[in-house]
Amino acid sequence: MDDRRFHPESLMMSYGYKPELSEGAVKCPIFQTSTFVFKSAEEGKAFFQVAYGQREKRPNEELGLIYSRLNNPDLQILEERLCLWDEADECAVFESGMSAISTVMLEFLRPGDVLLYSKPVYGGTDHFINKVLPEYGIVGLGFTSDQEAEEILAMVDTLNLREKVKMVYVETPANPTNALFDLEACKFVADTLTTAEKDVVVVVDNTYMGPLWQHPLKHGADLVVYSATKYIGGHSDLIAGAVLGGSKYMKRVRTLRTFLGNMAGPWTGWLLMRSLETLKVRMNKQAENAVKVANFLESHPKVEKVYYLGFIPEGTRQYEIYQKQLSCAGAMLSFDIVGGEAEAFKFLNSLKLMKLAVSLGSTESLAEHPATMTHSDVSPKDREEIHISEKLVRLSIGVEHFDDIIWDISQALDQI
Repeated sequence: MDDRRFHPESLMMSYGYKPELSEGAVKCPIFQTSTFVFKSAEEGKAFFQVAYGQREKRPNEELGLIYSRLNNPDLQILEERLCLWDEADECAVFESGMSAISTVMLEFLRPGDVLLYSKPVYGGTDHFINKVLPEYGIVGLGFTSDQEAEEILAMVDTLNLREKVKMVYVETPANPTNALFDLEACKFVADTLTTAEKDVVVVVDNTYMGPLWQHPLKHGADLVVYSATKYIGGHSDLIAGAVLGGSKYMKRVRTLRTFLGNMAGPWTGWLLMRSLETLKVRMNKQAENAVKVANFLESHPKVEKVYYLGFIPEGTRQYEIYQKQLSCAGAMLSFDIVGGEAEAFKFLNSLKLMKLAVSLGSTESLAEHPATMTHSDVSPKDREEIHISEKLVRLSIGVEHFDDIIWDISQALDQI
């Protein structure tokens, strides 16, 4: 066999797994165990030394299994496969997207620090930044997609916060408006604020694009976070999160995960491995459907505006970012309905095929009302600034036949 380098989608069925270690099973079994047997006391000592950072792993040394809070075959193989998509050094999988996000923030921020973050972000992230972190003396300072790097830096200087910024946290495309943020500009901000005494870490929530359509590590991000519940899981049957990046920062993330104990279990790991096998097929179908749905909405008289990445006007800054960072317009879109909350609710209550539910990226199409659901805890001032109005409806497009999705949207709009 030659040394062909296979594509990630070809490796999702086998990478990191040795059938001979599991009775020849073609798929990795579920290792439903809390602890693992050592061959000797000396082996147990060696495993713990590496696990607790008392020494580095020796060349060609095989890391052994200790306890499922530290490592488990289902988790380990899953993490190795996830690294292939983003070309990351390491990956850590968590019990939820919020546990991944909160662990990263708690590891790299301390009382008195400032977190620069893009607006809008997912409602749970917004709550953690603006309601939880202030309890620990950590302040969030938001910026929008309209602000250039120089404007962000000027805002930091005006508030005399240059020495306190420790992280730039970016969600792009933004949930639920699809606003794009220039990751290279965010990296420039972080590098400008970095000193000999402190690193400023760039963290990117890539959930909207999944591991397929955008790779933030290639554009300056230090860490990428996912709600793996979404496209990675893709079937609305699990909750999980993931963090990926270079070993320099991932070692710290993994260490805190070990002692917070918020890693995913073997059953979740096994389900995610199953989902990775169809990730590219699913996501491509969802994106194809989204183009057709967006085109239908764009010409409908009861729709004021469609927030879809495929409709960004050429020659704009948003278009330049799209061309530079993304390989696809994705499968998420939002639209302003003619009217307000009453009309939006009437539309949502009239859907027959699409499900009225939060979350996204699954095989079934979903619809929700951000202002009163996922982003209801965002301050009214911020909601107004970032266009999360009462007339905004968010759609996650699934793998159903596009004719059926469009029929459902059409008949629901007819009820208004």
